[in-house]
Amino acid sequence: MEELGRLTASSWQRTIKSSIRCTGVGLHTGDKVTMELHPAPADSGIVFRRTDVVNIKREIPARYDHVGSTNLCTTLVNEDGVSVATVEHLMAALAGCEIDNAVVAINGPEVPVMDGSAAPFVFLIECAGTMELDAPRRAIQVLHPVTVRDGDSVATLEPADCFSIDFGIDFESAAIGRQNFAMELSPDVFKTDISRARTFGFLHEVEALRNAGLGRGGTLDNVVVVDGDEVMNADGLRFDNEFVRHKVLDCIGDMYLAGGTLFGRFSGVRTGHGLHHKLLEALFAQDAAWTTISMDPQIPLGAAGWESEAIAATA
Repeated sequence: MEELGRLTASSWQRTIKSSIRCTGVGLHTGDKVTMELHPAPADSGIVFRRTDVVNIKREIPARYDHVGSTNLCTTLVNEDGVSVATVEHLMAALAGCEIDNAVVAINGPEVPVMDGSAAPFVFLIECAGTMELDAPRRAIQVLHPVTVRDGDSVATLEPADCFSIDFGIDFESAAIGRQNFAMELSPDVFKTDISRARTFGFLHEVEALRNAGLGRGGTLDNVVVVDGDEVMNADGLRFDNEFVRHKVLDCIGDMYLAGGTLFGRFSGVRTGHGLHHKLLEALFAQDAAWTTISMDPQIPLGAAGWESEAIAATA
């Protein structure tokens, strides 16, 4: 049987060691919000909990089948209509730090934007510490290519032995232009090359966004703002290609809504939250395109360490 995958660090599921909190404002609501990360048991996944909600269900699983909107951010919603928006940066940090299980308690409808990147969330996770749980990690293995399109935007998932991304963007502004970035996800690569890349927007869109009730918390402290062909932020960019790196960050967060680590190669051109969600829907709509794999930590990494019903059936 050929090897189907590898994990970048622990083969055990992980959660955070202790609870930790932060306070910030929502990028779109502009409201102050407090968020707490709590440890969670094995196989519980990432779950958001709206602490300001009473008398109805307030837990929202962080999964693609709970995505309610992808308008300028990814919003999750539960059966009772309780939602939490702009989850992608936090989800990217959890994926990048290989956190399988956690409860995200939040007293408002939107994750705080912090500095517009995932770096503050990586810092929180590192401060809380991480711990292994007595259960093997699980992954969703892509078995066959899946592609979705929307005009000149296209996204594809193909079989691979890890999770990697090859991403391209193309903007008319000379401040951005055409940029590409490719990477294989690991905690070190995520922290060093991706986590610090900030969200960005265009000055000419600000008024329309705010008239639509969006972007009310955005400032030059948490958004890279482009005016024509110039970057308005006094401190400039953190990377020459910060724009595409942030798009990769968003993609990592959106793809983690698969419900666990993906083993597949994502390639995308001009994609965003909406197409990422459609790609996961297309993947899981085809039973033959994926399988769930668990790693037995007692067996050395390799084919013998992977178990799945689909593999056993074809072995």
